[in-house]
Amino acid sequence: MKKSKRSVLLALCLAVAVVVAFAGCSKSGSGSSGQKIKVAFVYVGPTGDAGYTYAQDLGRKYLAQKMPNVQTSYVENVPETADCERVFTQLAQQGNKVIFGTSYGYMDYMLDVAKKFPNVVFEHCSGYKTSTNMGTYFNRDYQARYLTGMVAGKYSKSGVLGFVAPFGTPEVIRNIDAFTLGARSVNPNIKVKVVWTNSWNDPPTEKTASNSLIDAGADVLAMHVDSPSFAETAQTRGVFSIGHDSNMSKFAPKSILVGDVSNWGPYFVKTVQSVIAGTWKSEQYWGGIADGGVIDITPFSSQVSKDFQQQVLAKKSDIVKGTFDPFSGPVYDQSGALKIAQGQKATDDQLLSIDWFVKGVEGSIPKS
Repeated sequence: MKKSKRSVLLALCLAVAVVVAFAGCSKSGSGSSGQKIKVAFVYVGPTGDAGYTYAQDLGRKYLAQKMPNVQTSYVENVPETADCERVFTQLAQQGNKVIFGTSYGYMDYMLDVAKKFPNVVFEHCSGYKTSTNMGTYFNRDYQARYLTGMVAGKYSKSGVLGFVAPFGTPEVIRNIDAFTLGARSVNPNIKVKVVWTNSWNDPPTEKTASNSLIDAGADVLAMHVDSPSFAETAQTRGVFSIGHDSNMSKFAPKSILVGDVSNWGPYFVKTVQSVIAGTWKSEQYWGGIADGGVIDITPFSSQVSKDFQQQVLAKKSDIVKGTFDPFSGPVYDQSGALKIAQGQKATDDQLLSIDWFVKGVEGSIPKS
């Protein structure tokens, strides 16, 4: 009789253990024993740059908040050299199942590392090369650039805008062009002067470049670098500016009229969820304003009139509905040659490889 009770008690314990184990597995969301999936991010600049890297890191924090079963880490200030290949390799060896490389120059290095770690998912920002376990992601920030260009063109009295640019990559050229097209849509005589810094994040050089543009007559500054130093310089010099990647208005509230803002969090969550579910596939993601706010514009400064705000928002609505595209023809290059015909719009392939400035941009494109 005692032996029978002991057997029943043992069976009950085993049953409870199975239920608890199953509940723990379900709660983990990863199909494992509750072990967290490790996800790493590699940044070209510091998380405190208030711009590009800051925006990417906000996305990382969003991922960590929304998915408690994910353990995130990051390495900042990683140059676009063989150093990044070493960092990608170390992160893969440390058990990270997803690695996000957030700068254009990481592309070939990440591709090489991805071949060595076929069971790790690699995501590269702004590039165009993929493999079985490496995809790309980016946002159509040129859509927001067109809208902010409209504001710059409207509030320039001199008819000269300044643009602080890092490198002559298609991404940068595309955004300078879109900004110029937006500005010239409200003032066809606008000119955009470009100064190159040869760095994504170099505040002292960006300040020098900003001053040189203002000295050359620019009364609204924009940029494709990472720090808010251009806006702070603009405010000191009494001219307007346009933010980029994050809401920079707190750094120069009297200067910044509007800006574009990147929102990476939802994409990071979607990607990691697909990896956990086993449904992830290599793709080239390029989301626009209509795609969940992955790119958008910031609130307007009070210095932008309500009427003009509505004009810009109406154009934004057209972009969302697909009835307007910033690169709708006719579009001419600097020499006056027709590049996009009336009734046509640039294809993604054209935009991803663009190597020419539109009419209105002054300056040449350096080799990158």
